[in-house]
Amino acid sequence: MRTTLVKPRIAPATKKDIPLIRELILELAEYERALPGEAPVTEKNLARTLFGKKPAAEVLIAYLGDEPAGFALFFHNYSTWLGKRGIFLEDLFVRPPARKHGIGFALLRELARIALKRDCGRMDWSVLNWNDLAISFYKRIGAKPMDDWTTFRLTGDALAHVAGAEK
Repeated sequence: MRTTLVKPRIAPATKKDIPLIRELILELAEYERALPGEAPVTEKNLARTLFGKKPAAEVLIAYLGDEPAGFALFFHNYSTWLGKRGIFLEDLFVRPPARKHGIGFALLRELARIALKRDCGRMDWSVLNWNDLAISFYKRIGAKPMDDWTTFRLTGDALAHVAGAEK
């Protein structure tokens, strides 16, 4: 018997997707081995930052049939060398049961289409060093690791200290 392959469907998220987006973010946090409480995101935060007056990011949701299978959250950055906007992919996550169905590639393809439509010069993202499956996938599609760059981050007390707003 021949099985029918279900093609992933990608759709921009809307306000009604806020609970689903939060659920997917928490699943991603668990996958990335976050400690409890390290992803305190709330539906209220998501409503304000994704669908408020000045959205900070956009979300694509992937479906396999009628089931939500994953998401990509992205925003614009800027390349001074290119003199163009780019897309920074903050998160890409595919639920484990939905993997190996082309969903990750479908999300990246849609992001690439958005980048070209918006005249962006590039797409950037980070991947955890231990995520060999993702690294292998990204290399297979032609993405190049930026080994000459190290990502730095300020959060919490360190961010407040640098801002001169120590508690």
